[in-house]
Amino acid sequence: MSSGVSVQQRADPDALDASVIVCTYNRCESLSRTLQALAEQQLDPGTRWELIVVDNNSRDDTRAVVERFAASGVVPAVRYIFEASQGLSHARNRGLREARGEVLLFTDDDVRPEPDWVRRILDGMTQHACDACGGYIAPDWEVPPPPWLSERFHGFLAIRAGKTETFRVTSLSDAPFGANMAFRRGTFDKFGSFDVTRGRMGKVLSSGEDGELFERLLSGGAKVMFFGDAKVHHRVEAFRVTKSYFRRWRFQTSRNIAQSRGLPGARRLYGIPLYLFPQLASACVNALKARITQPRDAAFYREIIVWHFIGTMSGLVRGRKHDDDRDSVTVHKSRQR
Repeated sequence: MSSGVSVQQRADPDALDASVIVCTYNRCESLSRTLQALAEQQLDPGTRWELIVVDNNSRDDTRAVVERFAASGVVPAVRYIFEASQGLSHARNRGLREARGEVLLFTDDDVRPEPDWVRRILDGMTQHACDACGGYIAPDWEVPPPPWLSERFHGFLAIRAGKTETFRVTSLSDAPFGANMAFRRGTFDKFGSFDVTRGRMGKVLSSGEDGELFERLLSGGAKVMFFGDAKVHHRVEAFRVTKSYFRRWRFQTSRNIAQSRGLPGARRLYGIPLYLFPQLASACVNALKARITQPRDAAFYREIIVWHFIGTMSGLVRGRKHDDDRDSVTVHKSRQR
């Protein structure tokens, strides 16, 4: 599902080689570090690029930070864009509409790309003639991670540091994360843009819009590459290495996916397929057993599965209520005619 954003290549004499798009929300301090890292990019001579910062309703000093950075002139083309529709997918789609580059690179406002990041992406996409790509994402821990936070949880934190080689992505499990991904602009015309029913909205931690887009690309035959030498460093704040954060992330993400995508099943209770109830019960039993019999990381992972089921059920109930409200409005309008 996409929002239908068209970013078809225009016959524009001002078209650029690349657009780097950074979407931000109330993170002016970390955004400043991201901008500084982008100012240090070492590009091939003649490379024409721009930096677009999409402000998604920030209430801090984001605009002033971007305007000061633009005025410094360290990056020749910097644009500040305000996007009022709340949600990361809305912000990313706004960046697509504004971009003038042939290749569109995305990173986040808590990420520090290495100095050769843009060049590695552009060279790799040219060499491999791919439609999209991603790269290495190293953690930049604000505090040391607790013992239970093993590599099995790195995906929750958008860390992609397990592989350093270059390879073609054929499995969704290897799909790039939003902190380090790039696309040819024509890819969006063929496969659609980011699904605005997915992704983080304000303080709600739900995600999955980048994975859903790569799922569309892979199922549609697009060529997606992973470049292990295109590296960024993702800041992991102290509050994100707590179990409460992981519980909330899993619950809200599963709720969002269930509400937007739904689940099959004819026999339901409050919109929830009956087969989910024994699956939830089984997950609870396995989580309790794991507390006694398994290492701390494996035991907490079992608990996270429980939160997945709870979030999924919550999303299905929400989806049912939304459908009921929509049907009620339709009936009311038909009676008024």
